[in-house]
Amino acid sequence: MAVITEEERKLFQAKILPVKDKIQQVLKKEKDMLVLMRSDNAGIVYKKLLLCEDMIYVATLYMCINNMSLAFLSTKNNDSLNDARKMIYKAIIYLEDVVTNKIDCPYSELEENISKITNVPIEKRLYLIRKLGLAIQLLADSFGDNSKWVQSFVEMRGRFVTVAKNLIDMKTAVKDYFDPYSNEYDNTVLYIRLIRKLLDKSANEYRDRYELSTKRLDDMRIAISYLIALRRIAMLLNDNVQSEEIKKKALVWRNKLDADIKSGASK
Repeated sequence: MAVITEEERKLFQAKILPVKDKIQQVLKKEKDMLVLMRSDNAGIVYKKLLLCEDMIYVATLYMCINNMSLAFLSTKNNDSLNDARKMIYKAIIYLEDVVTNKIDCPYSELEENISKITNVPIEKRLYLIRKLGLAIQLLADSFGDNSKWVQSFVEMRGRFVTVAKNLIDMKTAVKDYFDPYSNEYDNTVLYIRLIRKLLDKSANEYRDRYELSTKRLDDMRIAISYLIALRRIAMLLNDNVQSEEIKKKALVWRNKLDADIKSGASK
């Protein structure tokens, strides 16, 4: 790796100063908002959605610092990437506060949470989830395939798809999904297609992590939970073919897990 000169370092610090200032401004805004929320809980769920967006923005600013480090110093800035990772987790946690972190549950269990954000249109929810998903992908790409955080992205993406699934009002969404004349038809179809794809991906990623890395029973159990969550959506959409396929797949995975437990091959 090339030696970084003092002149290059000073230039880099000067270039990132406006970005760091912006980060501090947004984090101060978050701090002030949290203080306000402790004394006034009116509209608290909407405030947490705004904080989620702010944390996504801060994460992108930290990734910008990394990009500038690559441009001016020809080296990755792991500190800024780690800060971006923390901000994305904060964004996910804010969403978990709003719609819970339940992976496999009847949608009736989420109705109380969903009822508190009825004023947020599905277009806005889809936009938020797309932004968060893009930020996660950009961060994973920035760390690279050889990063020590590779396996942790399985959890990050899993928690992300969980809140994405829970953020949608499925009772309304199912109606709009089958009604081409609904004003929300396009966004609903896009949203449901997205979460089905993401649930399938997380199920397979957790299974792969179990098989190839951790051998932790919880990883396989979580993988199965994502499959069952995916099957619930298929059943709501009367997609009997996929529902049956997922059921068979989940059974194979469960039998594999039971066999591993009996053989003592897992932790």
